Amino acid sequence: MGLRERITRRPEATGPGLGQASPLAPEARAQDTYHELKQAIHRQLIDRLDLASLENVDNEFLQQQVDRVVRTLLKEQDLRLSPTDEERLVKEIRDETFGLGPIEPLLHDPEISDILVNTYRQVFVERRGKLELTNVTFRDDQHLRVIIDRIVSRVGRRVDEASPYVDARLPDGSRVNAIIPPLALDGPLLSIRRFAVKALTMQDFINFNTISEPMALVLQGVVKARLNILISGGTGSGKTTTLNIMSGFIPPDERIVTIEDSAELQLQQPHVVRLETRPPNIEGKGQVTARDLVRNALRMRPDRIVVGEVRSEEVLDMLQAMNTGHDGSLTTLHANSARDALQRLETLMQMSGISLPDKAMREQISSAIDVVVQVSRMSDGKRKILSISEITGMEGNVVTMQDVFTFKRTGMGENGAVQGQFVSSGIRPRFLDRLKLAGIELPSGTFE
Repeated sequence: MGLRERITRRPEATGPGLGQASPLAPEARAQDTYHELKQAIHRQLIDRLDLASLENVDNEFLQQQVDRVVRTLLKEQDLRLSPTDEERLVKEIRDETFGLGPIEPLLHDPEISDILVNTYRQVFVERRGKLELTNVTFRDDQHLRVIIDRIVSRVGRRVDEASPYVDARLPDGSRVNAIIPPLALDGPLLSIRRFAVKALTMQDFINFNTISEPMALVLQGVVKARLNILISGGTGSGKTTTLNIMSGFIPPDERIVTIEDSAELQLQQPHVVRLETRPPNIEGKGQVTARDLVRNALRMRPDRIVVGEVRSEEVLDMLQAMNTGHDGSLTTLHANSARDALQRLETLMQMSGISLPDKAMREQISSAIDVVVQVSRMSDGKRKILSISEITGMEGNVVTMQDVFTFKRTGMGENGAVQGQFVSSGIRPRFLDRLKLAGIELPSGTFE
């Protein structure tokens, strides 16, 4: 049996509503009626497909054949659509069959960084740092649940009443979070943090005025000189993007072990080992935490350990690794300032269940972390490196820190644009000696 026969093996089948007059008259197309038509055509298409026999067929060729079948169904039912409406319907049915339904076009828009589905009725996107409402909707809660299940099943995750929220990722690395009733009161919710198709570079940061050129040179130097770096910032501030860019300065001959809850780092080096946590199964067993992976990474002969984000007890093992010869490690943390980041590290250390005096925890932090990079998303939607700070040691019970570079706001410009400039504190950082020992010379005047 050929491919054409397998796709159209049941031409006698009819879907609900397909034998009736067109519900989509060109002069009046209500949204609900359009959804009904699309659903009816899609059901008829699925009824004609022999999915089991098409698993090994080239995907592009299969999509072309599906398009042909959909157009045939429209002609069979005498649905008089304009060429524009027909093309739109065919594309949306193709997205329903192979992609993520109504939000599939949003995933191909390079300007969109976040897709936020607030129940089936409402979809917001973030474009250039600003949220805006779209005209995209789902048919109903069940339609949205089908798309959520399609996403999470690809990475071996599940979402149901027993496990009503889940973190997953798309094939391109985009981060996905879904939460369903009873935790979500109004219906299923879906959040997608997009990944750039083209990985950004430090030069892009300079061009976007996210960082100044002297600051970029310093960050490049501290990574190559194997200083331990903590990247701090709020949600959506660009911590992971900054970590990706800085990790690009790690020499290609070093072995890097990455540890993440949901793999999203895009390291370009040839020797990268990627580890990912695992949630418990339906019986509550089999969980592998970030702390387990950090401990295991120490046995894997890493030159560098990169933790996507520390958010719990694994911070203690991470700091101990930094203090026991695994220098040059990088990680991120949620905090509103560099000083808050150090306080939050203390809080996370206490979650490990090991009782340590305050001074002992702070000594551990001061000896493990060398540089804190604070990033932020400004009120105009643009990201900035707010500060590069050096941890200099302890004075009494206090971890001492000095700013090397900061971003000074000077006001607001047209259209709410944040105005300001990157300034140097004028202080010669102590880590310059380590940079020189590593053969790294910064241009004169970098800290003026």
